[in-house]
Amino acid sequence: MKLKQHFWVGWAIGAIVLSSCSDQTTSQRQQPDTKREISLRAVTLDQAKVVMGQTVYVPIYSHIYHYNSQEQVMNLSATLSIRNTDLTNSIIITSVRYYDTDGKLIRQDIKSPVELKPLASTEFFIAAEDTSGGSGANFIVEWVAEKTVYEPVIEAVMISTSSSQGISFVSPGKILKQHRMQK
Repeated sequence: MKLKQHFWVGWAIGAIVLSSCSDQTTSQRQQPDTKREISLRAVTLDQAKVVMGQTVYVPIYSHIYHYNSQEQVMNLSATLSIRNTDLTNSIIITSVRYYDTDGKLIRQDIKSPVELKPLASTEFFIAAEDTSGGSGANFIVEWVAEKTVYEPVIEAVMISTSSSQGISFVSPGKILKQHRMQK
């Protein structure tokens, strides 16, 4: 009998916490920093010093279909995350481009090369209301390094918490080109 009581008490507390969190207005919730790339330090890239790099494709889902029809759409917010996994060396992000389902360039988030320090990360945000990319949107990320480094983790997290449902999933990047310079 005690087990049932603990279950119901735990369920009731969870329901109270969930309902109090969902009662917050959008302005009360902490908003993501969509201009994070501005705080990255711009650098001058000397191509002669580049020893490695990659071009990475990252699938983004601005919306997904649910139930039994393409008429039932769930909009998703997406966060592209670029994480430098090297313990001692920086990488240089040279390009972050966002494309729609038809392969049309929507925006370019990096205007000039920026440094991502060891173990640092940065992100680029697509709001749930921004459906310009469609269900087949993607980012193309290009990075280089002036020393041999561990490859960064480049992935996207999509999430929706509309109505009483929640969904989230990760979309890993796929390497399209590997750049290794001969010295």
